[in-house]
Amino acid sequence: MDLPGRSTAVAGAPVGDPGPPRLGIRANLAQFSLLVLVNALVGGTLGQERTVLPLLASQTFQLDGYALLLTYVAAFGLTKAGANFFAGTLSDQFGRRPVLLAGWIFAIPVPLILVWAPSWTWIVVANVLLGINQGLTWSTTVIMKIDLAGPERRGLAMGLNEAAGYLAVAGTALATGYLAARHGLRPAPFLLGASYVVLGLGLSALLVRETREHARSETVAPEHRAHRHRAAPTLTDRQVLVHTSLREPALSAASQAGMVNNLNDGLAWGLLPVAFAAAGLSVAEIGILAAIYPAVWGLGQMVSGPLSDRWGRKAFVVAGMLVQAGALALFAGGSGYALWLVAAVGAALSGVVADLWGTAAAIWVVAALTAGSGRVVAIRMYETNPPTPFTARTRVVGE
Repeated sequence: MDLPGRSTAVAGAPVGDPGPPRLGIRANLAQFSLLVLVNALVGGTLGQERTVLPLLASQTFQLDGYALLLTYVAAFGLTKAGANFFAGTLSDQFGRRPVLLAGWIFAIPVPLILVWAPSWTWIVVANVLLGINQGLTWSTTVIMKIDLAGPERRGLAMGLNEAAGYLAVAGTALATGYLAARHGLRPAPFLLGASYVVLGLGLSALLVRETREHARSETVAPEHRAHRHRAAPTLTDRQVLVHTSLREPALSAASQAGMVNNLNDGLAWGLLPVAFAAAGLSVAEIGILAAIYPAVWGLGQMVSGPLSDRWGRKAFVVAGMLVQAGALALFAGGSGYALWLVAAVGAALSGVVADLWGTAAAIWVVAALTAGSGRVVAIRMYETNPPTPFTARTRVVGE
């Protein structure tokens, strides 16, 4: 009888060879739980900016144009996109753990720059570094959890990873709002972020183990061996980019939904706190609103992740995009703390539109894009994890 966390010898393997690593969350519970904690620290490093930085832009640096104010979100988004793209390739080439450590190293100067930045240019530089940090660390923790979980529980692994990250974003946004209200916009809120960086780097360096062999062992599992001769040829990074962004229906639909989802996040991060402040809300109230959005996002991942393993992925993507569009419509069409609290259940575009036609117009534009994105997913995306019907199971057993 196999015990959780222990490897069994493979037939024909040398005596003493433990065989390939075991797959599954339970079999790798210690490392999986550690990676959940590490990604919570990744999310907290991002969360240090959510409440405070938009207020710092308007109150300390007197930035009066939304497009200029949101340059830091655009800088973050562009560098994070690039880091996300290369994180997978680098982790396959050099291993997951080195990429994770490199991501934490890029985060070291970020809270220090935010505390002492004499001009807005330095804030933008800090967000370039933060984007690299988030792209490398967040992506790598996702990859490592999927390595450990194996093919049967990928949705659950992804859900737990995202839940930990976004709940930490929410908790930190709330905490920094409280610190800013009590002690000012600098330095207290960013000292919390500095502690996350130190702890995340320490845990990653001392306790996190490499998981690349878990992924390799999956490709030679018995259910995959009969199909190895049909393996697809290795694609270049450029071919992967074109394939996932344009040609393959499910991947391209998911990619555009992810882009629009990040546009929503940029709007919530960079534009809404300033709009709330202009409406007369206190820093503490702004902190609560800034925290509610990622908190519900994180809690939702704990439900949608495991359910997507059982019911499929597509319906959750479509429903999520339509709910986001409705929430943004509440932000644009309503006013007042209570309504915005209910609604809280991309940056450059929203900034330009806000400068030209006002904050409400920017939110309406993003809401329309989000609804359109959901429609694209509904039409173009096919189900990538369909539930197995009873008749199909019976046929496979009969064969």
